[in-house]
Amino acid sequence: QVQLVESGGGLVQAGGSLRLSCAASGRSFSSASMGWFRQAPGKEREFVSAITWSGGGTYYADSVKGRFTISRDNAKNTVYLQMNSLKPEDTAVYYCAATRYLSIRTRPNEYVYWGQGTQVTVSS
Repeated sequence: QVQLVESGGGLVQAGGSLRLSCAASGRSFSSASMGWFRQAPGKEREFVSAITWSGGGTYYADSVKGRFTISRDNAKNTVYLQMNSLKPEDTAVYYCAATRYLSIRTRPNEYVYWGQGTQVTVSS
């Protein structure tokens, strides 16, 4: 069992930055690939970014490529999502998730453990 707790969300103006954190506890964290997803009101949950268990591989949705950076610190059991140049369309609840795979996964049904989510609101 893995427990995930996100933090770092908030209200920011367009063009601003936020850094989300996801603290993991429970079974071995370093052996799982991790991902960030987001869900806006009335929309389906969508993939944002993922990182391999080692941190050596990352992948981003086209909508955030070049603006967001995912990283992880296995010593701290924490995954981060640095979000720069935020846009109003980035407004959503952001979720951290963990797979049982070592490689990158982009579909929600490939993730087993989920955090409770943190709200990110970008004002225009």
